[in-house]
Amino acid sequence: MKANQFRAMMLVLLMAVVSLGVVNAQTLTVTGTVTDVADGTPIVGCSVMLKGTTKGTVTNVNGQYAIQAKKGETLLFQFIGYKQESRVVKSARLDIRMKADEVALEECVVVGYGTRKAKAITSAYMAICPTPAYDMCVNTEEYGSFQENGFKEVADAALSTFSIDVDAASYSNMRRMINSGTLPVPDAIRTEELVNYFSYDYAKPTGSDPVKITMEAGVCPWNADHRLVRIGLKAREIPTDKLPESNLVFLIDVSGSMWGPTRLDLVKSSLKLLVNNLREKDKVAIVVYAGNASVKLESTPGSDKQKIRDAIDELTSGGSTAGGAGIQLAYKVAKQNFLPKGNNRIILCSDGDFNVGVSSVEGLEQLIEKERKSGVFLSVLGYGMGNYKDNKGQALAEKGNGNHAYIDNLQEANRVLVGEFGATLHTVAKDVKLQVEFNPAQVQAYRLVGYESRLLKDEDFNNDAKDAGELGAGHTVTAFYEVIPVGVKNDYVGKIDDLKYQKKQKETVQPTGSNELLTVKLRYKAPDKDVSKKMEVPFVDNKGNNVSSDFRFASAVAMFGQLLRDSDFKGEASYDKVIGLAKQGLDNDEKGYRREFIRLVETAKGMKQEKTISD
Repeated sequence: MKANQFRAMMLVLLMAVVSLGVVNAQTLTVTGTVTDVADGTPIVGCSVMLKGTTKGTVTNVNGQYAIQAKKGETLLFQFIGYKQESRVVKSARLDIRMKADEVALEECVVVGYGTRKAKAITSAYMAICPTPAYDMCVNTEEYGSFQENGFKEVADAALSTFSIDVDAASYSNMRRMINSGTLPVPDAIRTEELVNYFSYDYAKPTGSDPVKITMEAGVCPWNADHRLVRIGLKAREIPTDKLPESNLVFLIDVSGSMWGPTRLDLVKSSLKLLVNNLREKDKVAIVVYAGNASVKLESTPGSDKQKIRDAIDELTSGGSTAGGAGIQLAYKVAKQNFLPKGNNRIILCSDGDFNVGVSSVEGLEQLIEKERKSGVFLSVLGYGMGNYKDNKGQALAEKGNGNHAYIDNLQEANRVLVGEFGATLHTVAKDVKLQVEFNPAQVQAYRLVGYESRLLKDEDFNNDAKDAGELGAGHTVTAFYEVIPVGVKNDYVGKIDDLKYQKKQKETVQPTGSNELLTVKLRYKAPDKDVSKKMEVPFVDNKGNNVSSDFRFASAVAMFGQLLRDSDFKGEASYDKVIGLAKQGLDNDEKGYRREFIRLVETAKGMKQEKTISD
């Protein structure tokens, strides 16, 4: 009997323990409010993470949060300028009062939403809202301003000269803004970068030249009296396993302004995607900078992936931003490990918010110009929102013989660093320039759509000392010219009075008898050469509109860029026209980027209509 009683008691105890374990293992929706201990104001954008995991959230405009957690697990609360707090989950309600970190506040200003007050403002940098609610943030983003290209008369300017641009940062940045509920500011839109975000089915080079020129023309979608000419370049493709060995330096901004899920956390995830694709013959070093610069990882073979990943995982953010010192150290490390027949490249990951040492656009350009002669290329990956300095990223990439991308999510990182590995990291032609000569017997005026920051003087075309853009393996480049044919009336080209003090000799056009619309000339250098080669291809316009689906899609993107910029030359452009034309160009959309574009246009159309009503 006693034995039976003992077994019964043990069974009851066992059931109690199991029940207790079930209770402890229950997942709760933990909610609470995070406030400043001093004045009780809500802390907006505070990171709430489940310790030991990547699971987390951020507080809303009222300082409130909600997260799934089990009893006994630990939540970490982090926000720039405050001391980290950790709490064990005991119930479904957990309010946190955070104390200001006086040391951190010596280095930063934290600006939240509404009337949130900043404390101890000494502003080595400004950290802005690490949340998706972009339009509610204090915005200190910077973009280079430029004047849109206008029409030029062929009689006065028969030549148009510019450097190619393979960058696509403006597109993904635009996408980030629209997805966050904000229409982009006009200076954030570089139309050629929107067009060049997409790949097009151009003919591949077959001869000794690493690039092939393709042209076609059709009716201009936003002005039916004009012609639209598309010039396409296709670089030679090189299989990944055939690419030369790479000497890479990851230059990572770990300053306080890089804190957060869309900044350093995304950088770390992005670079690990690239590490997964490194070959044994590749090598990687890591240089970091905040208040100063240091080498985080000496040059390491691509076969030792775990060592590289571990070094990336250890990165944390804090302090000011000595970007100039970081760039100098990265070039030093790259040159120490230089591969004479390989790909030597620095990959800079930053929000561009430099504030210690060399920090101006001009100063950074001068620094890069001195270093680029070393044969080391510089690519720039932009991150963050609210304080992103697009103008600096663009300038660094242009002067550093590299490309500029904006990483708004991990899918974009995968596109740039994995899907376009060769194009992003391996240059097949440098200092690539285009010069277009228009036939005055066919064209009275023209304008280049976009490329405002890439314009060159006509004499720069034959000057090998003049820097220009780089073309990566497999890259495509597209440029559009809007052309006013001879005999078409227009209001775009103005007339000026005759000069009072001198008589201008009336020039007479001597027809050559050619029916060509234009001739495209291209100059490029091999990556390891200093002397350029020239290519030349004429084009005859058949005056029809039997254009490719790629032409239709690319022209829709160009039209969208002009709408976002509210261009003086948008003519009869409309969001509906963009959507309709883009839908005619979905043939080459294996990865869905073109359909995503249509969704963005539809969203922008709705936002524009809402803004018009509210105004």
